[in-house]
Amino acid sequence: MGNSMTCFSLLTQKREKKVKLGAADEEKVITLKNSVRIFEKTSADAASQPLEQTENRSSLNDCSSQENGEDKELQPERKSLEDFKFLSVLGRGTFGNEILSELKGTDEVYALKIIKKDNIWAHDVIGYTLREKRVLTLASDHPYLTHLFCSFQTSDSLCFAMEYVNGGNLAFHISQSHGFDEPRTRYYAAEIACALMFLHGKGIIHRDLKPENILLDADGHCKLVDFGLCMEGIVDGKTTDSFCGTPDYTSPEMIQSLNYGTSVDWWALGVIMFQMMTGYRPFHDDNQEDMHESIVTAEPDYPPNLSKKAVSVLKAFLEKNPKNRLGCVESQGKENAIKVHPFFKKIKRALLEQRKITSPFQPQIMSKRDVNNFEEVFTFQGTKHSQEDLSFFIQSIKEEFDGFSFINTKY
Repeated sequence: MGNSMTCFSLLTQKREKKVKLGAADEEKVITLKNSVRIFEKTSADAASQPLEQTENRSSLNDCSSQENGEDKELQPERKSLEDFKFLSVLGRGTFGNEILSELKGTDEVYALKIIKKDNIWAHDVIGYTLREKRVLTLASDHPYLTHLFCSFQTSDSLCFAMEYVNGGNLAFHISQSHGFDEPRTRYYAAEIACALMFLHGKGIIHRDLKPENILLDADGHCKLVDFGLCMEGIVDGKTTDSFCGTPDYTSPEMIQSLNYGTSVDWWALGVIMFQMMTGYRPFHDDNQEDMHESIVTAEPDYPPNLSKKAVSVLKAFLEKNPKNRLGCVESQGKENAIKVHPFFKKIKRALLEQRKITSPFQPQIMSKRDVNNFEEVFTFQGTKHSQEDLSFFIQSIKEEFDGFSFINTKY
């Protein structure tokens, strides 16, 4: 969860007062209760379960589990909030909050993401939450995706315990460095592209790729996070047309309400690469309508200090027509064209896929509990009432947890 998050009522109140429900609301309650049962039932075998599109509540039943041999790799084990010691707030948002937490009895720390069920219900995002759970489980098979350790729930909340990636996000480092040189940009872009190709190979598009959702681990490798807006089932030419994501990184086809597939992720990568090499976004405008018009019709100004190869790859990713965009052209082998583009020629693919290329930058990390690479506005660090705020925040979410999801033995 990045800088786009805002505080919500969790910080200022306990639970909303109960009100009399109408027929439509009662139906939502039933749906939510069913989704909770699904959340528990699919936790143990989610990794082996086929990923299907669940854009609306009517498809929630598609999440039912299917047993196979891969279940042995994810052994169910009951976890509760009492198993974790809260250390620091990492992020706060509309749908969820993240807390750096220590698993009691161990030296291990995790990013504990807590989502209020009332918020899931109020914003009708049950499908998104279950989808994030499935993608997080699948992510354990790739080095550049954030891994899920376990998940569990309370009567009021769903909780994901994820690996704590404490090197800070790309937005933080871009602002610190005012942009990167081309070798560093190439390194990050190659790892991000590798992660995207893995997701795309599973029929998943991210749809909210941005610097805030790309973290650096202690060794300087990239980790994609926040899979809540992912879309599944994008295979065999299937597309979608729903509008979502962050305005600065939205593609022309999404703005124009056209059908799209993996093209939106490659556009976003192009925007991020431009930002990494220049320190600013190519189409940013405080007026969102004007910005969207620029995304659809205007061309960015490429600084003269960029190499020909850099300008070439940026123009290829920022191609307005998705059919002609790098990574999407049939005659060029689609995503294989990214691997052989001159800008990425120096990348050794086999070593990249095995996470064996040394990062050109190592984040400054004092310990595995270090939060100095996160914005102070989210961690409460450096504020006069930091301890009081943290104590209040923790108390506001501390409930008796029940149920369980799974323990990921691949982690």
